[in-house]
Amino acid sequence: WVYWEQVRDEKEAQVAASKVVVREESLSGMPSQLENSLQGAKKAGLNTFRKWLETYGPAIQDPRKAWIELDYCMLLARENPKEAGRIFADVNKRTPTNSPVYPRLKELQATYGH
Repeated sequence: WVYWEQVRDEKEAQVAASKVVVREESLSGMPSQLENSLQGAKKAGLNTFRKWLETYGPAIQDPRKAWIELDYCMLLARENPKEAGRIFADVNKRTPTNSPVYPRLKELQATYGH
């Protein structure tokens, strides 16, 4: 009986964790002074976003970097699906299951992960 209560509690915890809405801005790994330039680069389009990632990407760490790269992957998919798939695979490879980005990664798996 105790075992089944543990299993039930673990499943309930997993369901609750999957319903948590993760806001991009709340993720750690990026200096706050880059926030405005990131949002501007996203709005300016794919080429500007690419240049921003090339410039500031090395200064950003996961989990925020993974989230940003998934955004970039989604924009890139129309222009270069092969490269988008490569970026997705890279993010997928380095993202642990306990990462706050993991649920989003799994949502995109059917589209980008082959």
